[in-house]
Amino acid sequence: MAWDLCGLRPNQGQQKPPRFLKWRTSDAFVSFVVCFAVFTDVLMYGLIVPVAPTALRDRVGMSDADVQSWQSTLLALYGVTQLTVSPISGYLADKFQSRWWPFVGGLVLLAAATGLLCFGTNLALWIVGRLFQGASAAVVWTVGTALLVDTVGKEGLGQSLGYLGMAMTIGTVTGPLLGGVLYGNGGYYAVFGLAFGIIALDVILRLVMIERKHALKWLQADGVQIVPPENQGSDTGLENGASPATSDGSRDAQKGCHETERESSTSTDDETSKKRPSTMYTLLASGRMMTSMWAYFIISLVLTSFDSVLPLFVEQTFGWGQSGQGLIFIAISVPQIFDPGVGYIIDHWGQSRRYMAAGGFFAAIPSLACLRFVTDDTMEDKVLMCALLLLVGTCVCLIMSPVMVEATYYVQDKEAETPGIFGEGGAIAFAYGVINMAYAVGTIIGPFFAGFIKSDAGWSTMTWALALMAGVSGIPTFLFLRESAKNEASSTVEKTSSRE
Repeated sequence: MAWDLCGLRPNQGQQKPPRFLKWRTSDAFVSFVVCFAVFTDVLMYGLIVPVAPTALRDRVGMSDADVQSWQSTLLALYGVTQLTVSPISGYLADKFQSRWWPFVGGLVLLAAATGLLCFGTNLALWIVGRLFQGASAAVVWTVGTALLVDTVGKEGLGQSLGYLGMAMTIGTVTGPLLGGVLYGNGGYYAVFGLAFGIIALDVILRLVMIERKHALKWLQADGVQIVPPENQGSDTGLENGASPATSDGSRDAQKGCHETERESSTSTDDETSKKRPSTMYTLLASGRMMTSMWAYFIISLVLTSFDSVLPLFVEQTFGWGQSGQGLIFIAISVPQIFDPGVGYIIDHWGQSRRYMAAGGFFAAIPSLACLRFVTDDTMEDKVLMCALLLLVGTCVCLIMSPVMVEATYYVQDKEAETPGIFGEGGAIAFAYGVINMAYAVGTIIGPFFAGFIKSDAGWSTMTWALALMAGVSGIPTFLFLRESAKNEASSTVEKTSSRE
């Protein structure tokens, strides 16, 4: 377990509860820490974007002809590292007893990356810095999301992931804007001064946070009813743990029974593990998981496509400078403030997942296709551009939370159907590592996909291509993002009972 920090962190032999235990393990605080971690990671990525071209030229000594190619290469390295590290970090997070250690480890990587980019005066340091940033993003997303699942459980997961998406959007929007403003008015080190300040605040938050499972003995002693993460979302409640009202004799009897069961099953553990398929195979063999991965890939593809072509398009069409090129992204980002509301609907009406996600993809078809009508430097075209980007952002809002929460639903349903199929540590973090892989692939392909189509066939064809990708994705989303068989059966029983 985590080490003791002046009484702030619990340790193995500690008898007294840490200070402010209930607050530090609460759903609200843990969710805030995870959301702030995602915000910090995305913000650090965006802060460097307006700084990199000048820094590569002035500090690294790169020629103007090489700056653009290396800027794209550094972004691609970020995505490749995120793709590679995501499943590894998810696997390790499931195997560790505590998710706190890898979660803090991701912050160490981010701090190292920021330091390398701040003081780097040769290309090798910038390459390593971007690689560390990609690794940090992989760890924060996979471990942070798994930590949310452990804390809020299945019932409040949708809304929590909605806040996570909103944090990502705020970081995405404010990063380049703050980086450009600070660089223009305060210089190179002003940008990194803000970066290190935010990282310091993130360090404090992650040190203060305590995982719920490490505080169970103190919380239950205070009469707080806690469902362990492995039982959340199931009908067993606290069946696997001892009830506070259980007598000493009953506890001893239960302990003896459990020990007998463990002894009798020891001889078959190795044989069972050999027969059990790999976690990766189990996840990729599922239509639900593959659909979630594809949907997440398309979201990333669309968003990074706009990152690549939209600034240049508004510059060529409307004559907008760097400020206008950055501000246009606000239109596509504003609807993300409704992510928690979408998550709330998912938590209370699970069947709505497929309708909202599929509806978002189908609604994106006209929103993306009609961007082809933006062609002239007129007020009407500028308003049309902002309105259509606002609709595209709304579609992304409808898709994001249902797709992300599906990974947890599938893993929990699969474990309920076949106990132990993912091994002792489960597969929540690994599932989100796999999902994050799909997003990383989108960040790599998106800029090239949109850039090549726009340069060879024009803006109009590019918008049609994105619309086609969204429309095709809506069909499997509607077919596979269903409630689990267990939930559907429960709903059927409830409806039958109410009729009787």
